[in-house]
Amino acid sequence: MPVASKSIKFGTDGWRGVIGDEFTFERLALVAPVAAQVLLYTYGKMVGNRTIIVGHDRRFMAEDFAKFVAQTVMDAGFDVVLTDTFAPTPAFSWAAKEQNALGALVVTASHNPGKYLGLKVKSCFGGSVPSEVTKEIENLLTQSVSFNSPSGKLKTFDPWQSYTQGLEGKVNISKIRDAIANGKLTLFTDAMHGASAGGLAMLLGEQVQEINSDRDPLFEGGAPEPLPKYISKFIQLIKNHRQANPEGLSVGLVFDGDCDRIAAVDGQGNFLSSQILIPILIDHLTQRRGFTGEIVKTVSGSDLIPLIAKLHNLSLYETPVGYKYIADRMLDAEVLLGGEESGGIGYGSHIPERDALLSALYVLEAIVESGMDLGDYYRHLQNQVNFTSVYDRIDLPLSGMEVRAKLLQQLQSEPLKEVAGKQVIDCNTIDGYKFRLDDNSWLMIRFSGTEPVLRLYCEASTLEEVHKTLAWAKDWAE
Repeated sequence: MPVASKSIKFGTDGWRGVIGDEFTFERLALVAPVAAQVLLYTYGKMVGNRTIIVGHDRRFMAEDFAKFVAQTVMDAGFDVVLTDTFAPTPAFSWAAKEQNALGALVVTASHNPGKYLGLKVKSCFGGSVPSEVTKEIENLLTQSVSFNSPSGKLKTFDPWQSYTQGLEGKVNISKIRDAIANGKLTLFTDAMHGASAGGLAMLLGEQVQEINSDRDPLFEGGAPEPLPKYISKFIQLIKNHRQANPEGLSVGLVFDGDCDRIAAVDGQGNFLSSQILIPILIDHLTQRRGFTGEIVKTVSGSDLIPLIAKLHNLSLYETPVGYKYIADRMLDAEVLLGGEESGGIGYGSHIPERDALLSALYVLEAIVESGMDLGDYYRHLQNQVNFTSVYDRIDLPLSGMEVRAKLLQQLQSEPLKEVAGKQVIDCNTIDGYKFRLDDNSWLMIRFSGTEPVLRLYCEASTLEEVHKTLAWAKDWAE
């Protein structure tokens, strides 16, 4: 069953494609059993069984594709524990670890637009598999692989019960519930029609005010990604609430399609990305929960993160972009928290996986125990370390992979010495090109590995400087 090596490629967290084009039943029939086989090679001796968890989100035909994955994996000789409903991807990672399985195969395309579906591969530890595992899957897809084992057995399970019980034990859940029930905190959530739907209500009660909890495989024509451009109605909802209820605390929490990414909206209606939430969470977990450990950030993370880590005497470790690199570090070190700029945050005391529902609970705990609005909390931290910054990112489509190659060659042969009128004082090449500028701002240029897209990241002291630098970078690329 050889497949051209370029046909199926795994990105930073799984394989994705357009439904009916790259992502088909035929291709899943190739990928799923090979992925299960590589999980067996990698973790079989550790777990001593041939069990695979199979889960899915709420995308178009996701449950049908998941049932098909389950059947093809069973036919290859593996026992399958198949979900009986949609759930967050972290719930299936949790199940893989809790049930001592080889790993999990999750049918999801995360935050991509509705025409996409994909497959995430999770390890027996409950996190993304390392790069060498996905590379081995890609390698085996170019070869003829036969499966001679007898067909496996099938069980179904409810992924929510054990997962939510595990989350409840990690926070002061009663304190959060009481604050909501007593009207001290008003909680709004936006499920973005994804797999988080009903999750916080299950944990915290029916007073959680959730929008977009219905299933919409088209995601209102957008994408289930927690970015300001997709949640304007949600932001306005919170602003309207503030006008009608000027007293008391309120917060909005936004989840992506498979509930492994989070963003927030403070009581004033300001959007707060994970670049802001991570410093708040570090401060809360160290100061109020007494936790300690290493902080792990990707190279695109905010400069405020190392400053808050230093404030609390925590060591810092930097990785390339992609949560699987953070997950790898979580298995090797005593990590308190690991986070990425795109919304993924995970915790060493949990599983080596980004988990948006657990992050939501910790954010709520921070608000309730501090008595501060999230925006006020962030400004308090900035004042503590005398640091103010604004961050933004743009994804620039390129006309083709040949343009990508040309720009990459240009960066390699003629490194930038000046950006938007500022001198380059350092260049970090751990993943892409991160240029540190003479005013301590930075610009990062990073190419997508699987598509003709250029990602431009910038952090500076003002929004004007961020826009100026990103505009310069866009002009340079074009």
